[in-house]
Amino acid sequence: MREKTGLRAAIYARYSTDNQSSASVADQIRICRRLCEEQGWTVTGVFSDEAMSGFQHLRPDYMRMQTFVVNGGCDVLVAESYDRLMRDSEHAAGLFKRMTYRDIPIYTKSEGWITEMHVGLSSTFSAMYRRQVAEKTHRGLEGRVKQGKSAGGISYGYRLDRQPLPDGTHTTGDRVIDPVEAAVVRRIFTEYGRGLSARSIAIGLNKDGIAPPRSGGKGSGTWSFSTISGNWQRGTGILNNDLYRGRLVWNRQHFIKDPDSGKRQARMNPASDWITEEVPHLRIIDDALWTRVKQRQGAIREDILTERAEDPGAPKIERGHRPRYLLSGLLTCGCCGAGYIMISDTRYGCSAARNRGTCTNKKTIARRDVETRVLNGLQSRLMHPDLIREYITTWQLEMQAERRETLAARGEQERRLAKVLRDIENIVTAITEGMFHPSMKAKMDALEAERADLETKLTAMPEPEPVAIHPGLAQTYGRKVADLAAALNDPEARPEAAELLRGLIESVTLTPDTDAPNGHVIELRGELGAILSLCGEGLVTKANARRVAAGLRQVTVVAGAGFEPAAFRL
Repeated sequence: MREKTGLRAAIYARYSTDNQSSASVADQIRICRRLCEEQGWTVTGVFSDEAMSGFQHLRPDYMRMQTFVVNGGCDVLVAESYDRLMRDSEHAAGLFKRMTYRDIPIYTKSEGWITEMHVGLSSTFSAMYRRQVAEKTHRGLEGRVKQGKSAGGISYGYRLDRQPLPDGTHTTGDRVIDPVEAAVVRRIFTEYGRGLSARSIAIGLNKDGIAPPRSGGKGSGTWSFSTISGNWQRGTGILNNDLYRGRLVWNRQHFIKDPDSGKRQARMNPASDWITEEVPHLRIIDDALWTRVKQRQGAIREDILTERAEDPGAPKIERGHRPRYLLSGLLTCGCCGAGYIMISDTRYGCSAARNRGTCTNKKTIARRDVETRVLNGLQSRLMHPDLIREYITTWQLEMQAERRETLAARGEQERRLAKVLRDIENIVTAITEGMFHPSMKAKMDALEAERADLETKLTAMPEPEPVAIHPGLAQTYGRKVADLAAALNDPEARPEAAELLRGLIESVTLTPDTDAPNGHVIELRGELGAILSLCGEGLVTKANARRVAAGLRQVTVVAGAGFEPAAFRL
């Protein structure tokens, strides 16, 4: 080690949080300068970082200080205490090693000359202190949540409610509903429940000049789809905030710093660690609307997962995005089976002919023409009440046949069980009359085992249910068709109605034909089982209308005159 006098010294100072005064740095530098004067050292460099944690090693002046040392700018490093330089045990040891390698001693006001023991003890005590502070803070925040108070931050739709106390102070952490922002929250939930995407909702809010949620001053920035959709697992985003339904959920996640970048990373906590409190006075959204939104979110996630399972190499979340047009993804080429895609702003064409040149079909058709003909076909043919009544008859016949099969299978098992019971009774009677034989025991064991097996099978068999159809189906169907047609002309209801229609349509095949309208024959296939869902209360709110109520069998047919398998032209 060099002589202790006549050295060139570099000073480093730091304070941790915004709550501390910047004067702390000036005080540290003043103390270190006096220390250098007492030791007879010349100060050649002064470095300081303000409002930065000692557990963060990527501090600007801390990095410059190390560069200064490496370039030979000093002979000794001076600080008020070693934890001003570094609190993290890994980086504290690394700093000491680098300084020792370059024969640069470290001297502090608190510890004097730093040794390996100081490094170990200082970083250990710093880690223990940090953990204790974190545990005490967490405990205090949990207590506030238990009282229904805010544990930090105010969600959009609420404002602080600071009430004076007898001692002159004010209450903290209490919230009340902000009527203006609450109306925006209800708008977002309502529009999403009707079928609008988060992106479309955000565009509408920005267009109307509605201020987005922003800390540090409302009115700055703009709405984005992520502000609305967020992350459903972490409870972020307007649509995932349980507080809007009167439930305060806290401790969903914790944060840990990346040791390389120093940035905080969120980690989910087990659901058993979540703290949940009912706060009905903070409810903004009713249960029915909340449930509709969650069902729609779940359906979209299920579509994404299904696509990933079927084709792991396909694009991920993009596959779950809403189709841009009413018939996107449903149109196929009658010549080669490839999809019909938008080849311009207004026209569909065969994707194989356009992108690969493997199909001779060069015909195109306007998007509006296809949609108009399909919608007219649905109303006049596929959705015709006579077709539905014919379907009901066919459905009843199939269900009756299935019921007969179930009854036959159950009857066979019941007859076998009755015979086994008679055989068991005969053996018991023979034994009571004194005709016991050792072979009877083995026979009885076999019969009891068969009896148990048959009873188990009968218990597992479903009871045959009577065939029943909604009594008002034939009478109400016509009204539902009219309601659906009206919904397609209503800007607010159109997204929901469009999703229902996509669920009813299985495929639309376009075949070029010079004699046909618009140069194409259009063949429509649909799942009529889904039409039965129209007899429920209002429009189907799930994203996938093919999922009908439990107990209704889906029968896919080619829509034609009655149910013969011949596609009709639109």
